[in-house]
Amino acid sequence: MHDHDHHHDHDHDHDHDGHHRNPRPASAEELRARALEALLVEKGIVTSDAIDAVIDRYVNDVGPQNGAKVVARAWTDPAYRERLLADGTAAIGELGFAGDEGDTMVVVENTPQVHNVIVCTLCSCYPWPVLGLPPTWYKSAPYRARAVAEPRAVLADFGVELPDDVEVRVWDSTAEVRYLVLPMRPAGTDGRSEEELAALVTRDSMIGTGLPLAPAAA
Repeated sequence: MHDHDHHHDHDHDHDHDGHHRNPRPASAEELRARALEALLVEKGIVTSDAIDAVIDRYVNDVGPQNGAKVVARAWTDPAYRERLLADGTAAIGELGFAGDEGDTMVVVENTPQVHNVIVCTLCSCYPWPVLGLPPTWYKSAPYRARAVAEPRAVLADFGVELPDDVEVRVWDSTAEVRYLVLPMRPAGTDGRSEEELAALVTRDSMIGTGLPLAPAAA
């Protein structure tokens, strides 16, 4: 866990909505994954359709909408929020979300005094059961290094400007422990249903590189 307050201009390989401005060369990890996929298909061990089905499941069924449901429940149910912060794995499991990439989940709460950011400095450990597939920028070397060294500058790249008196805490995911940010509930959402609130929760807000949508934006 780190708290830094440095501002520098660095090249970043993403834009704020997660799409790349320009095509980029495939990383070594992506090239290895493609080679492995081709070999498995060639040997008849798996089919391309099976691989596509797994990817489709994580994109459309096990995507950020799972985490959004967790956040919305915590916003509307104080008892669930307490269980979530005390034992993220068990509380997330209550909603039926679990898996190998989320065996040990720790949920960290944003407050007016503290803003949390998630990174994995060693590789790209990520809570797949609640966030789906990791965005490309999360796995990039610039994000992994800068999120620790200069988190406020990284947040600024994503359009998140925090007051100077807000502490920024950076949490480093590992193969054993993965983190999920519980963002602050947007103002003006009293009386909204869990489903309506879940629509305000973005993937980046659960990583800490973004904020929930304002009610009008949804």
